[in-house]
Amino acid sequence: MAFEHFVDNGGKQLRCGYTTGTCAALAARGAATLLLTGKSPASVSVLTPKGWTVEVVPEFCRKEEKYVCSCGIRKDAGDDPDITDGMLVVATVRKLPVPEHPATVEAVRIDGGEGVGRVTRPGLDQPVGEAAINHVPRNMIRTAVMGVCEGLEYDPLTEGPLEVILSIPEGAEKAARTFNPKLGVEGGLSILGTTGVVEPMSEQAMKETILLQLRQTYEMKVGIDDEAPEVILTPGNYGTSFLQEHKLDRLGVPVVKISNYVGDALDAAVNCGFTEIVLVGHIGKLVKLAGGIMNTHSSVADSRMELMAAHAAACGAERDTVREVMACTTTEAALTCLNKVGLADETLLSLSLAVQKHLEERVAMAGGKSVTVGAVVFSNEYGPLMVTGPARTLVDKWREEAGQET
Repeated sequence: MAFEHFVDNGGKQLRCGYTTGTCAALAARGAATLLLTGKSPASVSVLTPKGWTVEVVPEFCRKEEKYVCSCGIRKDAGDDPDITDGMLVVATVRKLPVPEHPATVEAVRIDGGEGVGRVTRPGLDQPVGEAAINHVPRNMIRTAVMGVCEGLEYDPLTEGPLEVILSIPEGAEKAARTFNPKLGVEGGLSILGTTGVVEPMSEQAMKETILLQLRQTYEMKVGIDDEAPEVILTPGNYGTSFLQEHKLDRLGVPVVKISNYVGDALDAAVNCGFTEIVLVGHIGKLVKLAGGIMNTHSSVADSRMELMAAHAAACGAERDTVREVMACTTTEAALTCLNKVGLADETLLSLSLAVQKHLEERVAMAGGKSVTVGAVVFSNEYGPLMVTGPARTLVDKWREEAGQET
């Protein structure tokens, strides 16, 4: 049965889905129902924290042993391109012996099994060593299982606590394609969800992940150096490749990927306590900063050619050159046009000054009055293009501290 809730995204109706946490609660409810009644439920339902009810038909619900049952729920992410869409979340519920001292035990114990990650670094929702099952899903699971118990007048503390082990058969393989290894979650996926519902194309989860990674990076560096002033921010794989090629990844300065969320990442870095920040990225993204655009996704704004043409004109480009730049589809092609008339270097200098101005303004707005920020901008075709003054100063200092030639 489809989950029929929709959100409007740019005038298009997109179907919502439900989180791995909701799947876990549904699976736990199904397994507990079979364990305590001896009958497989035709469907299971839970009320999400958002206030929407999710009801599904289990993929399976079966008895494993005398006091052990399991239930599998297929994840439905709706129209969101979620890596966990279609994956199976399984809950195995076991009846434990009656405790000698009921007041000292949990009525419902929750842990992770195959394909569910383990927390290995501090700063996450759960302590180090625990299964990566966040607190909201844990509450949903307990509520779902206790709902079954209460409906049957079964008291876990006097008749036997229930243990819930969650597993995701494909979790370990899929986790390698997520942020989990960088965040310190090893061995599988996390069971997540604050509302229990997946709203398509939401940016909030990505921003929260970037903030968490910056916070963890800061705390780890404090633990090593007793200080954590510096960080390199880069949008993605092009940036990390450039850093490796130019040995900037060997400076002892942490590198954090920030996707398109330059402004949010700068805010987070300042709030975490970093005082030296260098942004490293491809000109196709970072040229947008010259116009104060701090979310570089093309769906938000794509003013690459307008900015390059405007700065070229300010540097003396004639009308035909400006028109040629405006007609380009890539920043590399625009640079080729400017090289032909000898204006590439002057235009890049003009752009770099504008980029630096907007970076400093954003950092100041975030409260970073004593923060030094700069940018290194490159092209896959032309190599390094712009290094703003503060970025050059910071990189030279870091190279000297690391024993690299400047």
